[in-house]
Amino acid sequence: MNPYDFLFDLALILLSTKVLGLFTRKIHMPQVVGALLAGLLLGPAVLNILKETELIHDLSEIGVIVLMFCAGMETDMEELKKTGKKSFLIALIGVLVPLAGGFAVAYFFNKPGVIDSDASCTLFLQNVFIGVILTATSVSITVETLKELGKLKTRSGNAILGAAIIDDILGIIALTVITSMADSSVNIGIVLLKIVGFFVFALAAGFLFYKIYEKWSGSAPRGLHRHAIIAFVFCLIMSYVAEVWFGVADITGAFIAGLIISKTQKTQFLASKFDTLSYLLLSPVFFASIGLKVELPNMTASIVLFAVILVVVAILTKVIGCGLGAKVCGYQNYQCWRIGVGMISRGEVALIVASKGAQLGLLGSAFLGPVVVVVVITTIITPILLKPVFRRGPVTVSPEMELIPESESLSRNYEELSKLRNGQYQEGEERPRR
Repeated sequence: MNPYDFLFDLALILLSTKVLGLFTRKIHMPQVVGALLAGLLLGPAVLNILKETELIHDLSEIGVIVLMFCAGMETDMEELKKTGKKSFLIALIGVLVPLAGGFAVAYFFNKPGVIDSDASCTLFLQNVFIGVILTATSVSITVETLKELGKLKTRSGNAILGAAIIDDILGIIALTVITSMADSSVNIGIVLLKIVGFFVFALAAGFLFYKIYEKWSGSAPRGLHRHAIIAFVFCLIMSYVAEVWFGVADITGAFIAGLIISKTQKTQFLASKFDTLSYLLLSPVFFASIGLKVELPNMTASIVLFAVILVVVAILTKVIGCGLGAKVCGYQNYQCWRIGVGMISRGEVALIVASKGAQLGLLGSAFLGPVVVVVVITTIITPILLKPVFRRGPVTVSPEMELIPESESLSRNYEELSKLRNGQYQEGEERPRR
C-alpha cells in the first residue's frame, strides 16, 4: 500500500460528498443524505473503492466531537428557559416512547438464530442502545425545513425547536448512562458516581473557564484566531476528561464545552471558524465513514425486515410521543400533528450516537445498516410530511395568529448562523450578546 494513498482517499471523499450533497439539496433533501450516500457508494456496500483506514477513523472521531461542540454552541440556553415546561414535556415523552419502541424491536430481532450480533456488551444493553438511537432528533434539518416553509416563528415551529433542543440534551444524558455501563466489569453504583462526578467537574471547570475566557476574549474589540484556538483546546480537553477520567462519552464533554462557550460574546465568530473547519474536512469524512461501515451483502432477510420495522417504529413513536406530549400541554390537534411530524428526522444526531455505540461494543455491525436506513428515510420523509401538516388546521386560524413575538422565538440563533454560513455577515462582525 502506498503511504500517500490517504491523500487520494480524502480527495475522493470530499469530492463525492460535495457532489452528492449538492444533488440531494437540489431535490430538496439535506446534504447529509448525499454525504451518507457517498460513503455507501464508495464503500464495501457498492463499489468497494474505499475502506475505513485508521486516518479516516481518527478524523471522523474529531469530526463528531466538533459537530457536538457546534451543537452546544448553537443551543441558546437563555431562550430555551423561556419555553418552560411545555418543550420539556414534549421532549421527555418524545424520548421515552421511541426508547421503548426501539428496545421492543431490538428485543425480538437481536438474538441468536435471528440476527447474530458481534457486539461485546450484553443483549439487554444492546437493545436499550438501539432505543437510545431512536430518541435523537435532528434540529438542523427541521429548522431548515421550517424556514423554507416560513413556519419557523409559529407556535408549532417554536415548540418543535425547543423540544428538539431538549431532546438532544436528554439523548446525551441517556448516551452517557448507557456508554458508562458498557464495561460489564464496572459496578452500576460506580458508573452513576462517575457520571455525577463528571457533571460536577464540568460545572466547576466550565464556570472557571467561562470567567477567564470571557474576560480575556471580551477585552478584544473583535474575534481573533487565538480565541477560536483556545475554545477548541477547551473542547478537546473536556472530551478527553469525559472519556478517560470519568468513562463518559467524549461527545458529552464536547457538547458541554459548546454550551459553556455559547454563553460568551464571541459565539458568532467562533461558530464561523468551526463551521469552516467542519465543512472543509471533518464533517464530510465523518458522514462518509458511516457509509463505509455498511456492508449490504451481509444484510439477510431478517436484517431487511428489522430495518423496515425499525423505520416504521422510528416514525410512529416520534409522532405519537411528541404529539401526545403536545396534547398534554394544551396544543390543538393540528398543532400536535405538526410537532410530532417535525420531530421525526434523526439526521446527524442518530449517526453520532450510533457511531459511538459501535466503537464501544453497544451496536453490532449487522445493525449499522438498518440504522443508516432509518436516518436516511426519516431525514427524507420529514420535509415531505411537514408541508401537508402545516397546511392543515381550522380555517378560522389565520397565519398571523400562529405567529409568536420575536422575544419568545427560539429561532434567532439558527437564523444568525444561517446568515453567517451564507456569507451575510462580515468577518469579525459580532451579533448582539444574548
